[in-house]
Amino acid sequence: MKKNKKKIIIANMKMNGSLAFNDIYLTDIKENFNNYRNLNIGLCVPYPYLFQAEKILVDTNISWGGQNVAKFENGPHTGEVSALMLKEFGSKYVIVGHSERSTAYCESDENIANKFEKIKKYNMVPVLCVGETLIEREAGIMERVVSSQIKVIVDTYGAEIFENSIIAYEPIWAIGSNMAASPDQANKMCIFIKDLISGRHNCGFKNFNIIYGGSVNSKNAVQLFASEGLDGVLIGRSSINFDEFSHICSVAESS
Repeated sequence: MKKNKKKIIIANMKMNGSLAFNDIYLTDIKENFNNYRNLNIGLCVPYPYLFQAEKILVDTNISWGGQNVAKFENGPHTGEVSALMLKEFGSKYVIVGHSERSTAYCESDENIANKFEKIKKYNMVPVLCVGETLIEREAGIMERVVSSQIKVIVDTYGAEIFENSIIAYEPIWAIGSNMAASPDQANKMCIFIKDLISGRHNCGFKNFNIIYGGSVNSKNAVQLFASEGLDGVLIGRSSINFDEFSHICSVAESS
C-alpha cells in the first residue's frame, strides 16, 4: 500500500447483532478505535440498527452504513430501503453487489449499476463487490468476469462515477470458506481493477480505492496489508468477533 494513505476497514456485520449486543460492541469499537489515525473504519450494520450506530458513533472518527440499497428512490416497493433513508441516518458507506445477495435474489449487473448510481446521488460511498467463482478462476477467466461486472456501470454512467468510490474484490469461492485468496492473487486482481478503471479510461482519481474481502482474519491480515495493490479490506464474520476485529485494525494501523 502507498505510504501515508489511510487504510480502509469496512466491516460487514451481515445478519447479526441485537440491541444488547450492539450496545456493547459499538461502544467497545468507539472506545478502542476512535484514536486510530491511519484508518478509515466503516461498520455496515443491518438496517434496523442504523439508528443505534448513529447514536453511539456520532462525533467519532468511525463511520457506518448499510449492506444493500434499493434501486428505486421511493414508491410501491415493499420491503425495500432507499438511498435517502440510509442517508437520513448518517450513513457514509453502502455495500452493493455482494454475492450473498446477488446469488440469492438473482440480481443482475444492471440492477447493481442502478443501485451504485443511487448511492452516489446521495453523496455516500458505494462499496461495490466483484469477484469470480472457483470454476471461473480455475478456467483462468477471473479477470474477464470481474471486468464484465464493472463494465455495465462504466457503460451506463461513465468511469468518472468511480471517483470517491470503493471496489471490493471478493472472490465468491473465498466468502465464509476459510479459503481466502492468497496475497498474490488479491494483489494482482486489485492492480488489474485499478488499471481497468483509472488507466484505460484516463481517470486520475484522487479518492478511488480497491479493497479485498473474503475470509479476512487476524492470521492473513499482515500479508494482505503488505500488498501494494490493496487499499484496505472488507471483513465479514471476523467483524463481529471483537478480538479478531481489533487485531486486524491494529495490524492495519501499524502497517
